[in-house]
Amino acid sequence: MKQKTYLDKLMENKEFKEKFVKEELLIMEFKKYRRTNIAEMRPYVLGEDLTKISVADVDNPEKDMGMIARNPKNYNDQWYVARQYFEDNFEEV
Repeated sequence: MKQKTYLDKLMENKEFKEKFVKEELLIMEFKKYRRTNIAEMRPYVLGEDLTKISVADVDNPEKDMGMIARNPKNYNDQWYVARQYFEDNFEEV
């Protein structure tokens, strides 16, 4: 009989197994997609009010000085784009 690995033993724990499977499914759901549209963005202005702009917890606009993107079909839908991500993935048209 095959000896159980540490992971096998952990998988016997129902709570661990459910969490592990859920996290693995979240990872597996990611696929690569190419953009088919032009993004509308403008520079972040130091000190501007961001209460109506979505900003991820990991972002710090005041230090990073990235861009503000908006949904071209709904100008009220705006979010912050980190400077490095912008520089790596976008160019002006």
